[in-house]
Amino acid sequence: MEFDDLSRKVIGCAIEVHKILGAGLLESIYEKCLGHELHLAGLSYSVQELLPVNYKGIALECGYRLDLVVENKLIVELKSVEKLQKIHEAQILTYMKLTGLNVGLLINFNETLLKNGIKRFVL
Repeated sequence: MEFDDLSRKVIGCAIEVHKILGAGLLESIYEKCLGHELHLAGLSYSVQELLPVNYKGIALECGYRLDLVVENKLIVELKSVEKLQKIHEAQILTYMKLTGLNVGLLINFNETLLKNGIKRFVL
């Protein structure tokens, strides 16, 4: 599978975090460490960005939060679960639809080999 440059950089940062920390920690720890790696890589990002739902012209706060948005182009949804489920895929696809961003990464840090826990989505 071909990845764009930004996706490759983010995946590289995630692999570095996983290499140092391993599997099985809390999602919030991976989020902070990945943010640090993104910073070291010179990438701009936001963490826990609120995502309102636009309903009849009104932005309603419905509790959606984006784990990471990198370079205002890529949504990164982090998990630390036994196995990625369809609901996790639906979650990132919903975020992509609501933001209008066309590329997303779903990364499950609870894998022995991180590449087995990475899924890329393109709309």
